[in-house]
Amino acid sequence: MENKFIQKCNTLEDTKKLACKFAQLVKESGCFVNLFGEIGAGKTAFVRLTAEALGVKEKVTSPSFVILNEYHSASIPVYHFDLYRLENVGISTIADELREYSEGKKITFVEWAEFSQGELPFERIEINVTYDDDDSRVYEFSSIGKKNNYVIEGLKK
Repeated sequence: MENKFIQKCNTLEDTKKLACKFAQLVKESGCFVNLFGEIGAGKTAFVRLTAEALGVKEKVTSPSFVILNEYHSASIPVYHFDLYRLENVGISTIADELREYSEGKKITFVEWAEFSQGELPFERIEINVTYDDDDSRVYEFSSIGKKNNYVIEGLKK
């Protein structure tokens, strides 16, 4: 059974509050996060704000051209993948690395997870970011598997 939480963010400050709450929930045990949404929807902004809330000191940018950015200045490592450029070849070229980044105490974000061809870990959080009519953003969080249900339940409080 899927556990979901939906939050509308009217401003960047609203998104920052949501990212801070998310960061507090995952900072102890880590998690694997798939992000879905159109270009410019707010996927990288959410990753950046979460990373800042975790204490990342480096500038957080989209890894579109390098596939992976790593941040080690916080109390928990943050890894940020972007699969957009792998659309045509699929992620078979980095599937082993993605499995490795899903284990242990770390937070791994994967943008454009729709290009994963089913190769991503079963236990994960999925975040779908969409535009609303008034240019606000809607963040829909789902827990796939039981391991991360506590995150969804924590966001609901």
